[in-house]
Amino acid sequence: MVTLEPVAQVIGGREQVFDDDWDAVTAVIRLDGDRFGPEALAGLDAFSHVEVVFHFDRVPADRIETGARHPRGNTGWPLVGIFAQRGKNRPNRLGVSRCRLHRVDGLDLHVSGLDAVAGTPVLDIKPYMVEFGPRGDVHQPPWSTEIMRDYY
Repeated sequence: MVTLEPVAQVIGGREQVFDDDWDAVTAVIRLDGDRFGPEALAGLDAFSHVEVVFHFDRVPADRIETGARHPRGNTGWPLVGIFAQRGKNRPNRLGVSRCRLHRVDGLDLHVSGLDAVAGTPVLDIKPYMVEFGPRGDVHQPPWSTEIMRDYY
């Protein structure tokens, strides 16, 4: 059994769960002040982006997908397994987002492009480093390019 305790929570930003236009959304990731002090964020302001691991806490257990489905329910896109897409109805309901870090203020990270809604529990925060990006050529199917066209 794996037990995780959120390190932070999303404050502000989008209230409703819907896809697209995430770059226009600004939010604050507020560290849990009972467990962390500002020193936990020391040096993070030198990075332009952060990777945020969060929990899709609003997905009910009975909506979790374990097989294949059409992304966003669009039958014009192929039937693909849950691990071949980034939908929120994942078995462990984990989301990963890379977002722009505008500033650090005490326990608050001011970000944009975080595709998590207000109140979302944040499980981890990491600085984004170019060296952790993909090495070599990257390819993906056309449907994924289409689905992401207006996402950010």
